[in-house]
Amino acid sequence: MKTLAERAVEVLTTADGRAKAALSRQHAAEWFAAREAGAPLTVGTADPPLRPSRPARPELLPPRDVPRRRPGTAEGRIALLHAVAHIELNAVDLHWDIIARFGHVPMPMGFYDDWVKAADEESKHFNLMCDCLEAMGSHYGALAAHAGMWRAAEDTASDLMGRLAVVPMVLEARGLDVTPGMIDVFRKAGETGAIAALETIYAEEVGHVAYGSKWFHFLCGRENSDPKEVFHGLVRHYFHGALKPPFNEEKRAEAGLPPDFYWPLAEEIG
Repeated sequence: MKTLAERAVEVLTTADGRAKAALSRQHAAEWFAAREAGAPLTVGTADPPLRPSRPARPELLPPRDVPRRRPGTAEGRIALLHAVAHIELNAVDLHWDIIARFGHVPMPMGFYDDWVKAADEESKHFNLMCDCLEAMGSHYGALAAHAGMWRAAEDTASDLMGRLAVVPMVLEARGLDVTPGMIDVFRKAGETGAIAALETIYAEEVGHVAYGSKWFHFLCGRENSDPKEVFHGLVRHYFHGALKPPFNEEKRAEAGLPPDFYWPLAEEIG
């Protein structure tokens, strides 16, 4: 029987996006079935690749070189969905990577439940975005994408608290800030499929940010350290660029991120 960490590496080393998502969902279903049966899978440890396998397309470019398109056009809306699909595919890998890479850190079983659930949901989100793209006559891989999406994972490859601070508590929290505006773009265009998909993503991403906050606070409690001070120090160390307002303060609070965590960083860095 493969361990959870070995299953995580299988997802990370699967290149095709749809195949990665399918394997991710299969492993998640098996994890939860075993948990419900009272015979949980062994978590184990693994040696994950520094970077996950990726399909030949999309071409990955530096952020400044990714073409910008106006969201008021059909092409612009396709580009927006393509960018979200790329983010979601990276998120699938990020959530399996935290399981594979930090299996040596003693954590409660709930930690693995949360990140397997998050990986499963990100896999669903990637499929939703691919379905929307295909309904609009495009597909994931048709456009260039952001090459820097995995940088935060590489930077925090040996620091679990740094990973939690930067990925769910900064990068995924940013998704809570920008997704309502994206939904409005598709609402103005009357594209109901994309609206429904983005609303699903928006609702479930709150949980992913909350998992980050919960386990970050857990680790700080175990070390008897101040979560806010530790968070500020880790974000200053690992995060490249400014925390940009406006912030979705209501959804961030729902996810366990109070304003005194992020506003001081925005004021200091911005």
